[in-house]
Amino acid sequence: MIRFLSLGSGSSGNCYFLGCDEGALIIDAGVSLRRMKQILGHEGLSYDSFSFVLVTHDHMDHVRSLHSYCKKLSKPVYATEFLHNAMAYRTIRTPDLARCRRDLAPGWNNLGPFRIKWFEVPHDASQTVGYAIEVEGHKFLIMTDIGRMTDEAVALAREADTVVVESNYDLDMLMSGPYTYDLKMRICKGNGHLSNDECAKAIKRFWHPGLRNLFLCHLSENNNTPSLAYDSARRALSELGALEGSVNLRTLPRRTPSPLMIL
Repeated sequence: MIRFLSLGSGSSGNCYFLGCDEGALIIDAGVSLRRMKQILGHEGLSYDSFSFVLVTHDHMDHVRSLHSYCKKLSKPVYATEFLHNAMAYRTIRTPDLARCRRDLAPGWNNLGPFRIKWFEVPHDASQTVGYAIEVEGHKFLIMTDIGRMTDEAVALAREADTVVVESNYDLDMLMSGPYTYDLKMRICKGNGHLSNDECAKAIKRFWHPGLRNLFLCHLSENNNTPSLAYDSARRALSELGALEGSVNLRTLPRRTPSPLMIL
């Protein structure tokens, strides 16, 4: 039984739990340790029920609490060698992270019950990666903070039964909103975030009959709404002829946890 829980998804803090009967992992550490304990405890899970942390990139909404995770839980932290070096020299200069550091090799990595492969995606961090994760016959893919879709990401998503993908902003809301011109361009010019329309186009590229769960993550608080993101993705699925109810389509909340879902 594969369980998935979003503890937070957005610029106020990103953190995801993925578990099976043989183990569990956390993706990103953007929520506080105290908050993580509360959320997992509410679902009947121990705060230290996961075995390790995966990091997607070194922006603070993804690593803000990584230091306390390392210091108080001493869990291994897996990332690419490049990303670990960037965090060590620029973001989290602490011996606790150095002690917990584990470098992921290219290709597939066997970590307990999980097989994990990282892939690089465009974003304006030191390095940003998505993760393909295989466990108990399931194929899970997460790609958050992705400025534009890549062929590699699409190919991996075509193999997955669960895809977590960014649907960050509505272009009209962004362009008519209060952000500065430079910030708007940073968001929408290919190395920032994925729009609802871009996400919908990506769905049309990677949808396949085996796709069972599609979760939209990292929605902007100022430039999007859950209904806009959901409707955009739903239209894409409808245009593909995907049968109603064949894909579990959800938007992941920004500041509150999702339900604990069985994949």
